[in-house]
Amino acid sequence: MTQYALIGAAGYIAPRHMKAIKETGGDLVAALDSSDSVGIIDSHFPDARFFTEFERFDRHIDKLTRNGQGLDYVSICSPNYLHDAHCRFGLRNDADVICEKPLVLNPWNLDGLEEMERHTGKKVYSILQLRLHDAIIKLKEKIAQAPADHMFDVDLTYITSRGGWYHVSWKGDDAKSGGIATNIGVHFYDMLSFVFGGLKSSVVHTRTDKHSAGYLEFNRARVRWFLSVDRHDLPAHVPQGQTTYRSITVDGDELEFSGGFTDLHTLSYQDILDGGGFGIADVRPAIELVSNIRTADLQPGKGEQHPFAQTKG
Repeated sequence: MTQYALIGAAGYIAPRHMKAIKETGGDLVAALDSSDSVGIIDSHFPDARFFTEFERFDRHIDKLTRNGQGLDYVSICSPNYLHDAHCRFGLRNDADVICEKPLVLNPWNLDGLEEMERHTGKKVYSILQLRLHDAIIKLKEKIAQAPADHMFDVDLTYITSRGGWYHVSWKGDDAKSGGIATNIGVHFYDMLSFVFGGLKSSVVHTRTDKHSAGYLEFNRARVRWFLSVDRHDLPAHVPQGQTTYRSITVDGDELEFSGGFTDLHTLSYQDILDGGGFGIADVRPAIELVSNIRTADLQPGKGEQHPFAQTKG
């Protein structure tokens, strides 16, 4: 049976990884989190060893390895700024790594991980589940079949309301989360490059602790984008009580992909086990883009500004 350890077991995304490990026939033998509010583990792997201190977790993994019971994979759901270090931990322990996005915060961190892959012979995989979504796959096929000289016009809006806790937590610290574009947007940027090809240019109109907006040009698309964690940005037509709004239009046609997310982590794990998966080279374009968005000079008067961004500052 494939053996896993999980770093980061108490957060929002960890249960999807536990479910994916269980549904693909794996066994979670050890988990680590600084919080001990991890009763969710009982639903999947009640016999898993649990640690709140890295040092004891490290000692346990080392003991397993020396006893010939080493890990096959280390899954990582820790805060963004720790992904790089935790990937290195997995590689050093002779395990492949499955890491939540963003894989790292900076492109040069990818260089170091590639070097460690070569040294250890192990691989780092990132969860890029939108690439496995049926609607995105069909869109990519549609773009490929369109005339080669046609440039698609895309509007992307993603608003996911967050309360005051968000800005107090590590997610509100740009040095730890990478900021709004990285923390909530990186999978959309990956999807855009996956569907529309290489990035040609990027302009950032707005960048605050609550929203970010800009204009991107890919080989096959011009993209206006707006991201926000502010509930006041929700459009008036959103039903009362709904806290998230997501819209992507391609040449004016709405892309419907609100459903179909339930099993994408399981599909991602199965793809890796079957010899597929998305590695460092796949991740690099999106990491380079979000790094650029984080550091670029604002150009509010240049490019095609997203209508939602015009009143934000």
